[in-house]
Amino acid sequence: MPAIWHPFTQHGLGEPIPRIVRGEGACLLTDDGRRILDGISSWWVNTHGHCHPRIMAAIREQSEKLDQMIFAGWTHEPAERLAGELGEFLPGELSHIFFSDSGSTAVEVALKMALGLWHNRGHPRHRIIVMQHSYHGDTFGGMSVGERGAFNRAYERLLFDVAPIPFPGEGDTLGALEALLANRADPPAALIVEPLVLGAGGMKMYAPELIAGMAALCRAHGVPFILDEVMTGWGRTGSCFAFEQAEIVPDIVCLSKGITGGAVPLAVTACTRPFFDAHYSADKADMFFHSSSYTANPIACAAACANLSIWRDEPVMERIGHIAARHAGFRETAASLGALRNLRQCGTILAMELEAGGGGQDYLSGHGPALQRFFMDRDLLLRPLGNCIYVMPPYCVSDADLDKIYQAIADAADAFG
Repeated sequence: MPAIWHPFTQHGLGEPIPRIVRGEGACLLTDDGRRILDGISSWWVNTHGHCHPRIMAAIREQSEKLDQMIFAGWTHEPAERLAGELGEFLPGELSHIFFSDSGSTAVEVALKMALGLWHNRGHPRHRIIVMQHSYHGDTFGGMSVGERGAFNRAYERLLFDVAPIPFPGEGDTLGALEALLANRADPPAALIVEPLVLGAGGMKMYAPELIAGMAALCRAHGVPFILDEVMTGWGRTGSCFAFEQAEIVPDIVCLSKGITGGAVPLAVTACTRPFFDAHYSADKADMFFHSSSYTANPIACAAACANLSIWRDEPVMERIGHIAARHAGFRETAASLGALRNLRQCGTILAMELEAGGGGQDYLSGHGPALQRFFMDRDLLLRPLGNCIYVMPPYCVSDADLDKIYQAIADAADAFG
Protein backbone atom coordinates (compact mmCIF):
# COMPACT_ATOMS: atom_id res chain seq x y z
CA MET A 1 0.00 0.00 0.00
CA PRO A 2 1.46 3.41 -0.93
CA ALA A 3 2.39 5.65 1.99
CA ILE A 4 0.81 9.08 2.39
CA TRP A 5 3.24 12.02 2.26
CA HIS A 6 1.66 14.78 4.37
CA PRO A 7 2.21 18.49 3.60
CA PHE A 8 4.45 20.57 5.87
CA THR A 9 5.23 17.44 7.85
CA GLN A 10 8.68 16.12 8.71
CA HIS A 11 7.95 12.41 8.89
CA GLY A 12 11.45 11.80 10.25
CA LEU A 13 10.41 13.30 13.58
CA GLY A 14 7.91 10.51 14.11
CA GLU A 15 5.19 12.90 15.20
CA PRO A 16 1.77 11.31 15.77
CA ILE A 17 -0.79 11.83 13.01
CA PRO A 18 -4.33 11.56 14.41
CA ARG A 19 -7.03 10.10 12.18
CA ILE A 20 -10.13 12.29 11.97
CA VAL A 21 -13.47 10.67 11.21
CA ARG A 22 -15.93 13.53 11.70
CA GLY A 23 -16.23 17.28 12.08
CA GLU A 24 -18.83 19.05 14.21
CA GLY A 25 -18.84 22.80 14.70
CA ALA A 26 -15.52 23.85 16.21
CA CYS A 27 -14.40 20.28 16.85
CA LEU A 28 -12.85 17.32 15.05
CA LEU A 29 -13.52 13.74 16.24
CA THR A 30 -10.78 11.09 16.03
CA ASP A 31 -11.18 7.40 15.37
CA ASP A 32 -10.25 6.65 18.99
CA GLY A 33 -13.03 8.85 20.39
CA ARG A 34 -11.13 12.07 21.16
CA ARG A 35 -12.80 15.42 20.55
CA ILE A 36 -10.23 17.89 19.24
CA LEU A 37 -10.97 21.61 19.45
CA ASP A 38 -9.93 23.18 16.15
CA GLY A 39 -8.29 26.42 17.25
CA ILE A 40 -6.89 27.34 13.81
CA SER A 41 -9.93 26.58 11.63
CA SER A 42 -8.03 23.73 9.97
CA TRP A 43 -5.38 25.94 8.37
CA TRP A 44 -7.54 29.08 8.38
CA VAL A 45 -10.22 27.79 6.01
CA ASN A 46 -13.20 26.87 8.19
CA THR A 47 -15.16 29.98 9.10
CA HIS A 48 -18.59 28.94 10.40
CA GLY A 49 -17.69 25.53 11.81
CA HIS A 50 -17.21 22.07 10.37
CA CYS A 51 -20.11 20.59 8.39
CA HIS A 52 -22.34 23.64 8.62
CA PRO A 53 -25.80 22.28 7.69
CA ARG A 54 -26.59 24.97 5.10
CA ILE A 55 -23.33 24.40 3.25
CA MET A 56 -23.63 20.62 3.45
CA ALA A 57 -27.19 20.80 2.10
CA ALA A 58 -26.06 22.95 -0.83
CA ILE A 59 -23.29 20.48 -1.65
CA ARG A 60 -25.69 17.52 -1.54
CA GLU A 61 -28.27 19.27 -3.70
CA GLN A 62 -25.77 20.40 -6.33
CA SER A 63 -24.01 17.01 -6.44
CA GLU A 64 -27.24 15.47 -7.73
CA LYS A 65 -27.52 17.98 -10.60
CA LEU A 66 -24.08 18.72 -12.01
CA ASP A 67 -20.75 17.64 -10.57
CA GLN A 68 -18.10 19.07 -12.89
CA MET A 69 -17.79 20.56 -16.36
CA ILE A 70 -15.38 22.50 -18.49
CA PHE A 71 -15.57 26.25 -17.85
CA ALA A 72 -13.59 27.37 -20.91
CA GLY A 73 -16.26 28.75 -23.21
CA TRP A 74 -19.08 27.13 -21.18
CA THR A 75 -20.97 28.25 -18.10
CA HIS A 76 -23.39 27.05 -15.44
CA GLU A 77 -25.89 28.48 -12.98
CA PRO A 78 -23.93 28.09 -9.71
CA ALA A 79 -20.99 30.09 -11.08
CA GLU A 80 -23.24 32.79 -12.49
CA ARG A 81 -25.15 33.01 -9.22
CA LEU A 82 -21.95 33.17 -7.18
CA ALA A 83 -20.44 35.92 -9.36
CA GLY A 84 -23.60 37.96 -8.96
CA GLU A 85 -23.79 37.46 -5.20
CA LEU A 86 -20.12 38.35 -4.76
CA GLY A 87 -21.12 41.75 -6.07
CA GLU A 88 -23.01 42.28 -2.81
CA PHE A 89 -19.77 41.86 -0.84
CA LEU A 90 -17.12 43.35 -3.12
CA PRO A 91 -16.84 46.97 -4.28
CA GLY A 92 -18.35 47.63 -7.70
CA GLU A 93 -14.94 48.52 -9.12
CA LEU A 94 -13.93 44.85 -8.79
CA SER A 95 -16.15 44.07 -11.74
CA HIS A 96 -14.63 40.88 -13.15
CA ILE A 97 -14.41 37.50 -11.40
CA PHE A 98 -11.93 34.81 -12.42
CA PHE A 99 -12.42 31.43 -10.74
CA SER A 100 -9.70 28.97 -9.78
CA ASP A 101 -9.26 26.34 -7.10
CA SER A 102 -6.76 27.42 -4.42
CA GLY A 103 -5.24 30.47 -2.81
CA SER A 104 -1.88 29.89 -4.44
CA THR A 105 -3.57 29.66 -7.83
CA ALA A 106 -5.53 32.85 -7.15
CA VAL A 107 -2.19 34.60 -6.64
CA GLU A 108 -0.76 33.10 -9.84
CA VAL A 109 -3.81 34.41 -11.71
CA ALA A 110 -3.36 37.89 -10.21
CA LEU A 111 0.30 38.05 -11.20
CA LYS A 112 -0.49 36.88 -14.73
CA MET A 113 -3.30 39.43 -15.02
CA ALA A 114 -0.91 42.24 -14.11
CA LEU A 115 1.91 41.02 -16.34
CA GLY A 116 -0.53 40.36 -19.17
CA LEU A 117 -1.93 43.88 -18.91
CA TRP A 118 1.47 45.45 -19.59
CA HIS A 119 2.33 42.92 -22.30
CA ASN A 120 -0.91 43.41 -24.21
CA ARG A 121 -0.58 47.17 -23.94
CA GLY A 122 2.75 46.89 -25.73
CA HIS A 123 4.84 48.02 -22.75
CA PRO A 124 6.01 44.80 -21.05
CA ARG A 125 6.97 45.00 -17.38
CA HIS A 126 8.40 42.14 -15.36
CA ARG A 127 9.27 43.32 -11.85
CA ILE A 128 6.86 42.64 -8.96
CA ILE A 129 7.18 44.58 -5.70
CA VAL A 130 6.65 42.50 -2.55
CA MET A 131 6.73 42.99 1.22
CA GLN A 132 9.38 41.21 3.25
CA HIS A 133 8.22 38.22 5.35
CA SER A 134 5.28 37.59 2.98
CA TYR A 135 3.87 34.22 2.01
CA HIS A 136 1.71 33.84 -1.10
CA GLY A 137 1.62 30.08 -1.68
CA ASP A 138 3.75 27.20 -2.83
CA THR A 139 3.46 27.36 -6.62
CA PHE A 140 6.45 28.93 -8.34
CA GLY A 141 4.86 32.33 -8.82
CA GLY A 142 3.63 32.32 -5.23
CA MET A 143 7.05 31.29 -3.95
CA SER A 144 8.73 33.98 -6.06
CA VAL A 145 6.72 36.78 -4.48
CA GLY A 146 7.07 35.29 -0.99
CA GLU A 147 9.90 35.54 1.51
CA ARG A 148 12.98 33.57 0.55
CA GLY A 149 14.01 31.01 3.15
CA ALA A 150 13.09 27.59 4.50
CA PHE A 151 9.85 27.39 2.49
CA ASN A 152 11.57 27.66 -0.90
CA ARG A 153 15.35 27.34 -0.48
CA ALA A 154 15.55 24.18 -2.61
CA TYR A 155 13.93 25.96 -5.56
CA GLU A 156 15.46 29.43 -5.24
CA ARG A 157 17.40 29.35 -8.51
CA LEU A 158 14.15 28.86 -10.41
CA LEU A 159 12.30 31.77 -8.78
CA PHE A 160 12.01 35.10 -10.58
CA ASP A 161 13.49 38.28 -9.11
CA VAL A 162 11.30 40.63 -7.12
CA ALA A 163 11.77 44.04 -5.53
CA PRO A 164 11.21 43.88 -1.76
CA ILE A 165 10.05 46.65 0.56
CA PRO A 166 10.60 46.38 4.33
CA PHE A 167 7.92 45.29 6.73
CA PRO A 168 6.63 48.26 8.76
CA GLY A 169 8.92 48.96 11.70
CA GLU A 170 11.89 47.32 9.99
CA GLY A 171 12.47 50.20 7.56
CA ASP A 172 10.76 53.00 5.66
CA THR A 173 8.06 50.99 3.91
CA LEU A 174 6.42 53.83 2.00
CA GLY A 175 9.72 55.50 1.17
CA ALA A 176 11.12 52.30 -0.28
CA LEU A 177 7.91 51.71 -2.23
CA GLU A 178 7.91 55.21 -3.71
CA ALA A 179 11.52 54.81 -4.86
CA LEU A 180 10.69 51.56 -6.64
CA LEU A 181 7.53 52.96 -8.21
CA ALA A 182 9.45 55.95 -9.56
CA ASN A 183 12.10 53.76 -11.24
CA ARG A 184 11.66 54.59 -14.91
CA ALA A 185 14.52 52.35 -16.00
CA ASP A 186 12.75 49.24 -14.68
CA PRO A 187 9.14 50.20 -13.94
CA PRO A 188 7.30 47.66 -11.77
CA ALA A 189 4.34 45.64 -13.02
CA ALA A 190 2.52 45.45 -9.67
CA LEU A 191 2.74 45.50 -5.89
CA ILE A 192 1.36 42.48 -3.99
CA VAL A 193 0.91 42.36 -0.21
CA GLU A 194 -1.03 40.51 2.47
CA PRO A 195 -3.18 43.21 4.07
CA LEU A 196 -2.99 43.81 7.86
CA VAL A 197 -1.58 40.35 8.71
CA LEU A 198 1.30 38.39 7.20
CA GLY A 199 0.13 34.85 7.95
CA ALA A 200 2.74 32.13 7.48
CA GLY A 201 5.48 34.72 7.91
CA GLY A 202 4.69 34.79 11.62
CA MET A 203 1.30 36.50 11.99
CA LYS A 204 3.01 39.87 11.65
CA MET A 205 0.50 42.73 11.88
CA TYR A 206 0.46 46.32 10.68
CA ALA A 207 -1.93 49.24 10.53
CA PRO A 208 -4.58 49.87 7.85
CA GLU A 209 -3.17 53.36 7.31
CA LEU A 210 -0.15 51.79 5.67
CA ILE A 211 -2.37 49.94 3.19
CA ALA A 212 -4.00 53.26 2.34
CA GLY A 213 -0.58 54.80 1.84
CA MET A 214 0.57 51.99 -0.45
CA ALA A 215 -2.65 52.22 -2.46
CA ALA A 216 -2.23 55.98 -2.89
CA LEU A 217 1.35 55.62 -4.13
CA CYS A 218 0.41 52.85 -6.57
CA ARG A 219 -2.46 54.94 -7.89
CA ALA A 220 -0.21 58.00 -8.32
CA HIS A 221 2.28 55.97 -10.36
CA GLY A 222 -0.29 53.91 -12.29
CA VAL A 223 0.94 50.59 -10.88
CA PRO A 224 -1.58 47.82 -10.01
CA PHE A 225 -2.07 47.11 -6.32
CA ILE A 226 -2.80 43.42 -5.58
CA LEU A 227 -4.09 42.29 -2.20
CA ASP A 228 -3.75 38.65 -1.19
CA GLU A 229 -6.80 38.18 1.07
CA VAL A 230 -6.69 34.38 0.91
CA MET A 231 -6.19 34.24 4.69
CA THR A 232 -7.39 37.67 5.80
CA GLY A 233 -10.68 37.62 3.88
CA TRP A 234 -14.09 36.57 5.16
CA GLY A 235 -13.93 38.19 8.56
CA ARG A 236 -10.61 37.10 9.99
CA THR A 237 -9.34 40.65 10.59
CA GLY A 238 -12.61 41.98 12.03
CA SER A 239 -14.16 43.15 8.75
CA CYS A 240 -15.33 41.05 5.84
CA PHE A 241 -12.19 42.01 3.93
CA ALA A 242 -9.08 43.62 5.37
CA PHE A 243 -8.97 46.34 2.71
CA GLU A 244 -12.26 47.73 4.06
CA GLN A 245 -10.40 48.96 7.14
CA ALA A 246 -8.06 50.97 4.91
CA GLU A 247 -11.04 52.41 3.00
CA ILE A 248 -9.46 51.57 -0.36
CA VAL A 249 -10.28 49.34 -3.30
CA PRO A 250 -7.40 47.27 -4.68
CA ASP A 251 -6.95 46.72 -8.40
CA ILE A 252 -6.93 42.95 -7.83
CA VAL A 253 -7.92 40.89 -4.79
CA CYS A 254 -7.25 37.18 -4.25
CA LEU A 255 -9.82 35.18 -2.28
CA SER A 256 -10.04 31.54 -1.24
CA LYS A 257 -10.16 29.53 2.04
CA GLY A 258 -13.31 30.94 3.66
CA ILE A 259 -15.12 31.60 0.38
CA THR A 260 -16.88 28.22 0.75
CA GLY A 261 -16.86 28.37 4.53
CA GLY A 262 -13.83 26.10 4.23
CA ALA A 263 -15.89 23.13 3.06
CA VAL A 264 -14.43 22.54 -0.43
CA PRO A 265 -11.68 24.15 -2.54
CA LEU A 266 -12.48 27.28 -4.55
CA ALA A 267 -10.72 30.55 -5.28
CA VAL A 268 -11.54 33.87 -6.89
CA THR A 269 -9.33 36.56 -8.36
CA ALA A 270 -11.45 39.71 -8.67
CA CYS A 271 -10.12 42.58 -10.74
CA THR A 272 -11.05 45.98 -12.13
CA ARG A 273 -12.05 46.38 -15.75
CA PRO A 274 -8.68 47.44 -17.25
CA PHE A 275 -7.26 43.94 -16.78
CA PHE A 276 -10.16 42.38 -18.65
CA ASP A 277 -10.03 45.05 -21.35
CA ALA A 278 -6.30 44.47 -21.88
CA HIS A 279 -7.08 40.85 -22.83
CA TYR A 280 -10.29 41.60 -24.76
CA SER A 281 -9.65 41.26 -28.48
CA ALA A 282 -10.70 39.55 -31.69
CA ASP A 283 -7.22 38.01 -31.65
CA LYS A 284 -7.00 34.75 -29.70
CA ALA A 285 -3.34 35.46 -29.01
CA ASP A 286 -4.41 38.26 -26.66
CA MET A 287 -6.71 36.18 -24.46
CA PHE A 288 -5.89 35.32 -20.86
CA PHE A 289 -4.05 32.01 -20.92
CA HIS A 290 -4.94 30.48 -17.59
CA SER A 291 -7.24 27.77 -16.36
CA SER A 292 -7.39 24.67 -14.22
CA SER A 293 -9.49 21.58 -14.73
CA TYR A 294 -11.70 22.42 -11.77
CA THR A 295 -12.21 26.11 -12.51
CA ALA A 296 -15.63 27.16 -11.13
CA ASN A 297 -16.52 23.63 -10.07
CA PRO A 298 -20.34 23.65 -9.72
CA ILE A 299 -20.36 21.93 -6.32
CA ALA A 300 -17.79 24.36 -4.94
CA CYS A 301 -19.72 27.33 -6.33
CA ALA A 302 -22.90 26.05 -4.68
CA ALA A 303 -21.04 25.76 -1.37
CA ALA A 304 -19.79 29.33 -1.77
CA CYS A 305 -23.32 30.59 -2.43
CA ALA A 306 -24.44 28.88 0.77
CA ASN A 307 -21.59 30.57 2.61
CA LEU A 308 -22.72 33.97 1.35
CA SER A 309 -26.27 33.23 2.48
CA ILE A 310 -24.93 32.57 5.98
CA TRP A 311 -23.18 35.94 5.89
CA ARG A 312 -26.44 37.60 4.84
CA ASP A 313 -28.81 35.79 7.19
CA GLU A 314 -26.85 35.03 10.35
CA PRO A 315 -25.09 37.40 12.83
CA VAL A 316 -21.62 36.56 11.55
CA MET A 317 -20.10 39.94 12.36
CA GLU A 318 -21.48 39.73 15.90
CA ARG A 319 -19.76 36.39 16.37
CA ILE A 320 -16.53 37.83 15.00
CA GLY A 321 -16.80 40.81 17.35
CA HIS A 322 -17.36 38.52 20.33
CA ILE A 323 -14.25 36.47 19.55
CA ALA A 324 -12.25 39.67 19.10
CA ALA A 325 -13.42 40.93 22.50
CA ARG A 326 -12.52 37.64 24.19
CA HIS A 327 -9.06 37.72 22.60
CA ALA A 328 -8.57 41.26 23.86
CA GLY A 329 -9.48 40.15 27.38
CA PHE A 330 -6.99 37.30 27.28
CA ARG A 331 -4.26 39.64 26.05
CA GLU A 332 -4.69 41.71 29.19
CA THR A 333 -4.43 38.74 31.53
CA ALA A 334 -1.63 37.09 29.55
CA ALA A 335 0.53 40.20 29.77
CA SER A 336 1.65 38.97 33.19
CA LEU A 337 2.95 35.69 31.76
CA GLY A 338 6.62 36.41 31.38
CA ALA A 339 7.26 33.70 28.79
CA LEU A 340 4.86 35.27 26.30
CA ARG A 341 5.85 38.40 24.40
CA ASN A 342 4.50 40.61 21.66
CA LEU A 343 0.87 39.69 22.26
CA ARG A 344 -1.04 41.09 19.32
CA GLN A 345 -4.43 40.81 17.71
CA CYS A 346 -6.25 41.65 14.51
CA GLY A 347 -9.94 40.75 14.65
CA THR A 348 -10.24 37.01 15.36
CA ILE A 349 -6.50 36.44 14.96
CA LEU A 350 -4.52 36.33 18.22
CA ALA A 351 -0.76 35.77 18.15
CA MET A 352 2.25 35.86 20.46
CA GLU A 353 5.80 34.52 20.74
CA LEU A 354 6.95 32.04 23.36
CA GLU A 355 10.13 33.45 24.87
CA ALA A 356 12.16 30.47 26.04
CA GLY A 357 15.78 29.48 25.77
CA GLY A 358 17.16 27.02 23.26
CA GLY A 359 14.26 26.90 20.88
CA GLY A 360 15.06 29.59 18.35
CA GLN A 361 12.73 32.29 17.11
CA ASP A 362 11.76 31.31 13.57
CA TYR A 363 9.57 28.81 11.72
CA LEU A 364 12.09 26.00 12.32
CA SER A 365 12.25 26.71 16.04
CA GLY A 366 12.57 23.54 18.09
CA HIS A 367 9.66 24.74 20.17
CA GLY A 368 7.25 24.29 17.27
CA PRO A 369 6.91 20.47 17.33
CA ALA A 370 7.05 20.39 21.13
CA LEU A 371 4.31 23.00 21.43
CA GLN A 372 2.17 21.22 18.88
CA ARG A 373 2.45 17.97 20.87
CA PHE A 374 1.70 19.88 24.08
CA PHE A 375 -1.54 21.22 22.66
CA MET A 376 -2.47 17.92 21.00
CA ASP A 377 -2.16 16.17 24.36
CA ARG A 378 -4.81 18.63 25.58
CA ASP A 379 -7.11 17.83 22.65
CA LEU A 380 -6.35 21.10 20.89
CA LEU A 381 -5.45 21.70 17.26
CA LEU A 382 -3.02 24.61 17.51
CA ARG A 383 -0.14 24.61 15.05
CA PRO A 384 2.51 27.15 16.10
CA LEU A 385 4.68 28.83 13.49
CA GLY A 386 7.96 27.98 15.20
CA ASN A 387 7.74 29.75 18.55
CA CYS A 388 4.77 31.88 17.36
CA ILE A 389 1.56 30.64 18.97
CA TYR A 390 -1.57 31.86 17.24
CA VAL A 391 -5.32 31.32 17.53
CA MET A 392 -7.78 31.65 14.64
CA PRO A 393 -10.95 29.77 15.56
CA PRO A 394 -14.13 29.18 13.57
CA TYR A 395 -16.81 31.73 14.35
CA CYS A 396 -19.04 29.16 16.09
CA VAL A 397 -16.45 28.70 18.86
CA SER A 398 -17.99 28.86 22.35
CA ASP A 399 -16.76 30.78 25.38
CA ALA A 400 -15.90 27.48 27.03
CA ASP A 401 -13.84 26.51 23.98
CA LEU A 402 -11.98 29.82 24.07
CA ASP A 403 -11.32 29.43 27.80
CA LYS A 404 -9.81 26.01 27.08
CA ILE A 405 -7.52 27.50 24.44
CA TYR A 406 -6.43 30.39 26.66
CA GLN A 407 -5.73 28.09 29.59
CA ALA A 408 -3.65 25.78 27.42
CA ILE A 409 -1.55 28.72 26.20
CA ALA A 410 -1.02 29.84 29.80
CA ASP A 411 -0.03 26.30 30.73
CA ALA A 412 2.42 26.22 27.82
CA ALA A 413 3.98 29.47 29.03
CA ASP A 414 4.53 27.86 32.44
CA ALA A 415 5.82 24.59 30.98
CA PHE A 416 8.23 26.08 28.44
CA GLY A 417 9.05 29.45 30.01
